[in-house]
Amino acid sequence: MTDFVAFLRGINLGRRQMKMADLKACCEAMGLREVKTILASGNVRFEASESGLRKRLEEGIEACFGYPVAVVLRSAAEIDAMVGAQPFAGVDPAADVALHVLLAERTLPAELDLGGLPSHIEVARVAAREIYLIAHRLPNGRYTEGLEHLGKLLPKDTLFTMRNWNTILKARA
Repeated sequence: MTDFVAFLRGINLGRRQMKMADLKACCEAMGLREVKTILASGNVRFEASESGLRKRLEEGIEACFGYPVAVVLRSAAEIDAMVGAQPFAGVDPAADVALHVLLAERTLPAELDLGGLPSHIEVARVAAREIYLIAHRLPNGRYTEGLEHLGKLLPKDTLFTMRNWNTILKARA
């Protein structure tokens, strides 16, 4: 058995509501072990065997909730490696910024052009399947305006989701 974290894409937005207790019960019904949800934004940590896991999760969650949900997976070891790489080590802890990571399901192209990002969004690091972003506060108090355009810079068939760096840190526990 391996520890995994599943990041569900696009839930608890609009009509795609999902209670974390229901998600936990759904995952346990699929035979996943040591299931623990993380925050209320569709993050779940569990133990499982690796064979066909993403497809099994997507099919099981759709059966439980009645709508399709894309899943981006990382092993707990991959999460630990992400954190251990300290992608935001150069960021002043007192800076008025929000730290985010885009998690892609497959390897990102080496020639990825991220030049179309808004000027208040800084790319801290690009890894094989992650993009680490620093969002500076705008005059209106928001940080992530325009960040939704990042998906348009990725290849069209790239499954991804984005999380605040604090969520990644909590996924380790």
